Amino acid sequence: MAEKAKGRAGWGLAAVGALLIAAGVALAAFVQTAGGVRVEDVRFRGPDGTEFSALLYTPPNATPATPAPGVLAVHGYINTRETQSGFAIEFARRGYVVLALDQRGHGYSGGAATQKGFGGPEGLAYLRSLPIVDKANIGLEGHSMGGWTVLAAAAAQPDGYRSMVLEGSSVGPPFSQPGSPAWPRNVAVVFSTYDEFAPLMWGVADSRNVGASEKLQALFGSAEPVQPGRIYGDLASGAARALYAPVTTHPGDHISPEAIGYSLDWFARTLEGGTPRPASDQIWMWKEIGTGIALIGVFVLMAGAFQALLALPLFAGLRGAPEPARERRDGRWWALLLLGAFIPALTFYAAILTLPPPIPPSAVFPQSINNWLTAWALLNSAIALLLGLWLARRSAARPVPLGPALLLAAAVVGLAYLAAVLAGLVHVDFRFWIVALKPMSGRQALAFLAYLVPFTVFVWIAFRGATALMLRGQGAAGQYATAVAALTLGFVVVTGVQYAVLFATGALPLPFEALNVIVALQFIVLLAALAMLCVFTWRRTGSHVPGALLCGLFVTWYIVAGTATHVG
Repeated sequence: MAEKAKGRAGWGLAAVGALLIAAGVALAAFVQTAGGVRVEDVRFRGPDGTEFSALLYTPPNATPATPAPGVLAVHGYINTRETQSGFAIEFARRGYVVLALDQRGHGYSGGAATQKGFGGPEGLAYLRSLPIVDKANIGLEGHSMGGWTVLAAAAAQPDGYRSMVLEGSSVGPPFSQPGSPAWPRNVAVVFSTYDEFAPLMWGVADSRNVGASEKLQALFGSAEPVQPGRIYGDLASGAARALYAPVTTHPGDHISPEAIGYSLDWFARTLEGGTPRPASDQIWMWKEIGTGIALIGVFVLMAGAFQALLALPLFAGLRGAPEPARERRDGRWWALLLLGAFIPALTFYAAILTLPPPIPPSAVFPQSINNWLTAWALLNSAIALLLGLWLARRSAARPVPLGPALLLAAAVVGLAYLAAVLAGLVHVDFRFWIVALKPMSGRQALAFLAYLVPFTVFVWIAFRGATALMLRGQGAAGQYATAVAALTLGFVVVTGVQYAVLFATGALPLPFEALNVIVALQFIVLLAALAMLCVFTWRRTGSHVPGALLCGLFVTWYIVAGTATHVG
């Protein structure tokens, strides 16, 4: 009877997760189609045969009889088309046809990243081919590397667009020709006061002082530092320039009403047609709230489904009471916690993306960032095993049958994946900001098989270390807090210190770590969620193994199909 009651409670929790997913997806879908906007998943091929993926936002005013202005909106490095949804939703609400493109090698687009103009020329050509688009009124908007993508489009079709917004991006080598007062046409530079990439983009150490950049001054044709908010040059001739400095960070541009508002204002100035609205009239954040609720719902669904299925007779061999390994927090306990938490963070910042690739991209391991993460995961797995041999007094795990454990893990993650597929039918993924979960493409599914073993090994050992820290007599809240600290404390402290310096001085203490800092933000959220699932499953099985298998499947899916990844 007790197991039946636990099963019913599990299904109740799973139902809460499903309701959160349904409500979040419904809210997101409603917001992105507000005012009669239609959102479609489109695919098209470039001249070299590469297939490109994009979301096409079509407002009701755009018809072949009444073509509307168009905007090509492109995400940055290791992001996807959905990252630009805040911009795309607001552009579409203003009567613009929006093509939110997956760059080459990103998301569902084919090819290899950073090659052949990033897909910009192909994206602009496709947008211009649509009969509902006014070809005399096309804007280009790109964030970070997406700025280089739209610059490549502008170079390929100098007369194919009317104005441009570079969000957290720049002109010049190695990815574009140098900017001048005549090129690109009517460009606004939106560069945040705490942008992590100020040295790379504009050659200034202090992001708050980007107006003093010699490269920016050359673009504006100014002998003096460029003043934010001032319009330079002439709109009619295509020589207009403006600098805007929203108070946020480089990835913060995606969720900043100020940053998005500046792009809306610029296109209102430079494009004709559409539906005028004040730049302050923005609703995109409700879509972000909706997808964030759905993302939380996924974790609730998995927890509930795990408990419900565990009550079935098929999985009786997995059920068991946890037996904490330790009596108190002694020196060994603190050493295991602190070394286990900080070594992964320090090795991440010391090696990832700063040394030659340990695993070159290949047909088997095609994703460059994930090749780095694979090497990092295996390195830290080995270190954690040595720490465990030295500091752990005894195993905190009891033996469980692997077959049923793997079947249970696959069933739980399968339910979450089904939810993502269903949400995709209305062009919604599960995300908040840069933390995103979406269905895999065919080639991502093949990559999933390659990366599954190393990432599962890492999760397995991390979970074993976290459960080895549990104390006898410790309550549930303490156990959850211990696991979260074990998996995230190092990243929270090391990343937090770097951002504290950035906010205090306008520059990261280690400028070459800018990309690592941004990637680490989503690691903190993901590792905290995994820690919660670790304790939840351990408390019901007495073993870290079922939870590790579940989270190994989940985290590999997340990594190969979400953000912080690309092919090539």
